[in-house]
Amino acid sequence: MRLAAIASALAIVLCVAVFGAILLQKASIPVPAPAPPQATPTEGRAPGSVVTVADSAAESAVGEPVAAAQTSPAPAAPPAPLPAAMPTSCSNPNALGISRVVEIDTTGGPGFGFEHFKSHDFLREGEVVLTFDDGPWPKNTLAVLAALAAHCTKAIFFPIGLHATYEPGILKQVAAAGHAVGSHTWCHQDLSKTKGRCNVDGKVQTVEYDPKDEIEKGISAVRWAVGGPTAPYFRFPVLRQPQELIDYLGKRNIAIFSADMDSFDFKMRKPEQVRQSVMDKLKKHGKGIVLMHDFQHATAEAAMDLLNDLKAGGYKVVFMKPKFPVTTIASYDELILKQVSKGGADSRPTSSVVRTISE
Repeated sequence: MRLAAIASALAIVLCVAVFGAILLQKASIPVPAPAPPQATPTEGRAPGSVVTVADSAAESAVGEPVAAAQTSPAPAAPPAPLPAAMPTSCSNPNALGISRVVEIDTTGGPGFGFEHFKSHDFLREGEVVLTFDDGPWPKNTLAVLAALAAHCTKAIFFPIGLHATYEPGILKQVAAAGHAVGSHTWCHQDLSKTKGRCNVDGKVQTVEYDPKDEIEKGISAVRWAVGGPTAPYFRFPVLRQPQELIDYLGKRNIAIFSADMDSFDFKMRKPEQVRQSVMDKLKKHGKGIVLMHDFQHATAEAAMDLLNDLKAGGYKVVFMKPKFPVTTIASYDELILKQVSKGGADSRPTSSVVRTISE
């Protein structure tokens, strides 16, 4: 009896030991990490095509923008990122927001806007791209920025290079808010001509210019004002686009923006007129790239209500995010530095220089 009990006890101990060893072995086997989620498949794209990278403002995956350096970096240096494409949260429950973000490969200089270009019909019914020209300008650009921020949405800005040197602090705010910042020449010259008028040393006078210089000085001035990467996006003043300059921008890998509808807000003095112009044209076209001017006071006053109108009308904003930033040309960068040094330009925002302490 005693021997049987001892044998039984030994058998139990042996089973426990074997079972424990098995458990220990399983615990020591590393569990593979879950595979990262795969990106939504996209169609193979040719240079200059458009690819959707997010379909909702709630998708935070777009928070990591494509990065690239302004100039060729050393191998170990991290590339400079473009601003975030869209907000990850919005405190306004009635915000227009961003319904879709598309990434733009500007290789070869694609054109957008059916007024001049028919190749890339990527907008869906009811989708709108907001664009603003001729800034930055005190009060007006800031009012447009405030309206866009309140509606948690994004736009493309095409600033004039000379204006950028006047108000670099404002343009820094535009870029910091995640909007795309392209360019619109140095002095808003008609590039189908070589003579025009520009502010030189504080006086508006007749000047002769090389159209390519006008383009490159504008790009370098905007890059200087922002102090970081800007978009390879360009819009011709008065939408006059000589073929040789279209070809030139193609070699520079800079996308050209026309428009699907021009608000003609520069002809208007009342914000209600701007709102009616945009909404009437959207009703007619159903979708499109809208051309407005943050330089214009009526547009600045209309901005908030216009975004409310778009929301009420069921329109959705698409943000065109550049795949990589523009590359400036060193000789024009140096030219702009001399220009702003000569003019005593201050890169600080006015709010940091002048502050109201009592009223």
